[in-house]
Amino acid sequence: MNRIYHPFWVIVNKEVADHVRSWRFIILIVIIALTCMGSLYTALTNIGASIKPNDPDNAFLFLKLFTVSDGTLPSFVVFISFLGPLLGIALGFDAINSEQNRGTLSRILSQPIHRDYLINAKFVGALIVIAIMLFSLGFLVMGFGLIAIGIPPTAEEFLRMVFFIIVSIFYVAFWLNLSIFFSIQFRQAATSALACVAIWLFFSVFYNMIINLIGKALSPSGFASDYQIISYQRFMLNLLRFAPSQLFSDATTTLLMPSVRSLGPLTMEQVHGAIPSPLPLGQSLMVVWPQLTGLIAATVVCFALSYVSFMRREVRSR
Repeated sequence: MNRIYHPFWVIVNKEVADHVRSWRFIILIVIIALTCMGSLYTALTNIGASIKPNDPDNAFLFLKLFTVSDGTLPSFVVFISFLGPLLGIALGFDAINSEQNRGTLSRILSQPIHRDYLINAKFVGALIVIAIMLFSLGFLVMGFGLIAIGIPPTAEEFLRMVFFIIVSIFYVAFWLNLSIFFSIQFRQAATSALACVAIWLFFSVFYNMIINLIGKALSPSGFASDYQIISYQRFMLNLLRFAPSQLFSDATTTLLMPSVRSLGPLTMEQVHGAIPSPLPLGQSLMVVWPQLTGLIAATVVCFALSYVSFMRREVRSR
């Protein structure tokens, strides 16, 4: 008896197969895998030097595989922060306009397939590929680290690494949804790709320059009170957190470094009497909850814009 598949999952399977077989994805995964293995080698060769006396993170040796670097190569977290957007952009910048240019979009929608099935399947198919790749890289790093160190991770360390991978998936999904949105707005795939890369470059390079200029213009005088200085620092941090990379950096730093107790400025009264000990996982999640919420909200907003734009788009045959 032949099994009847739902049209949505048929399109998802087709999208996953197209992504996995494309040279674009193969080249990207080779680049990301090589850079991550390079960062792992750097972390393993410098993990002994990273252990310092009275460091509360010494109890979480396994997490240092993702954060330790000697300066020659960035850490695993930095590589994901830099290359993750490129992965999301590469999987989504021609999701819709390529189908329309080939004349297959009108043919697919002329079948008894709901329009929202197509846009949802485009996103879910690419998200499945991203999730499998990031989980594979994360567990590969953990496997090589276990062989090299010889010490298995504790349950809390394992959960922290899993949450780090989940946050990375949402981070890449934001850029995926943004690229899908531009693929709906622009008919040419090159134009949508350039628009996505321009936004990525703006937040990666130019946004910090603009924030520095604003910071110099609004910096308090030398006679400012402690309250004015802390208010200024909080304002600058809030401006920085409009960048998705900053939200991702704040969340992953707190998850992979349990000694981080706050992501904002603290007064001497708040620091006085604090015991330098690592936070449990639940408390670390509470610290980064605003960052996680902002990252997930940005991803959902981009997907909603893509969904509404595609549902209102007029599709004509060539």
